[in-house]
Amino acid sequence: MTKKKKILYVGNNLSKHGFNTTYIEILGHLLEKEGFNVTYSSSIKNQLLRMIAMFIATIKNSIKVNYIIIDTYSTFGFYYALITSQVARIFNTKYIAILHGGNLPVRLKKSPFLCDLIFKNAYLLVAPSGYLLNAFKDKYPTNLLYIPNTIQLDNYTYREPIFDVPKLLWVRSFSKIYNPKMAIDVVYNLKKTHPNAQLCMVGPDNENLIDECIEYAKNLNVQVKFTGKLLKSEWIELSKEYNVFINTTHFDNTPISVIEAMALGLPVVSTNVGGIPFLLSNNETALLVDDNDATSMTRAIIEIFENDNLAKKISHNSRFLVESFDWKQVKQKWIEILK
Repeated sequence: MTKKKKILYVGNNLSKHGFNTTYIEILGHLLEKEGFNVTYSSSIKNQLLRMIAMFIATIKNSIKVNYIIIDTYSTFGFYYALITSQVARIFNTKYIAILHGGNLPVRLKKSPFLCDLIFKNAYLLVAPSGYLLNAFKDKYPTNLLYIPNTIQLDNYTYREPIFDVPKLLWVRSFSKIYNPKMAIDVVYNLKKTHPNAQLCMVGPDNENLIDECIEYAKNLNVQVKFTGKLLKSEWIELSKEYNVFINTTHFDNTPISVIEAMALGLPVVSTNVGGIPFLLSNNETALLVDDNDATSMTRAIIEIFENDNLAKKISHNSRFLVESFDWKQVKQKWIEILK
């Protein structure tokens, strides 16, 4: 790269406030290592002030940068994307919308005019999952590109778990859309047949739900380990103590935590929602159950511990799958579109 390309990356850069690391920090850092000059907005915690900061940053940087990358979500974050994309249009700056959130297809139907303002005028729409690629391909076929969410695979040491006692790991923020109480229901059910079953729940308390979950576990008389938010290196080290990763979400796209669990060799048992069936194949790379079906998730976990061949197959297959998400593979696509 003879000349550093300048990028403004707009998204929720909130890990310093105790939130989980989001894609702006992952991709932005990797692009910097490839020689791109990246400016970020915003790390302000308050939603309204964050929107204002994004607006100002886009005005200030639009004439200075080659591209604006916008993390685009389906709820309040949708309006961040709307405002910043229209400022970029005023300055005739190319912007790339990265599609996030399992509920974006609903937004397409709910707000078609506003969606057209963002998506039809984008230089590129990056779909990180087959789910969102499928949802957007009919309406925006000309500027839509698939680039999967990425990890640096060297940071994740594969190990084949020992399937003796069910030791469940859950890693998400404590938000209603991720249905944390279902995880507690699952370990409660498991203890009926596997009294030594364990559950560890890792993640920030985004919606003040941890106390409610602690009380819920207490009422069910099950012990659950709540760690709060951990650094990525900390929960990766912690994962060595567990042998199944559970994902209980109501909505999802292509969650990085699930990809990371697969890289570590943990068999994934997940609800079959949003982008999950586009990422995972039942009985091949994971076991999938219906949304909010704690009984079926419990049965699936028991199956892992009763069928050693199935457990090992899922562990091996999922690790092989995520090798295609390694930055060494994915970066060429980003370099090609940003060169």
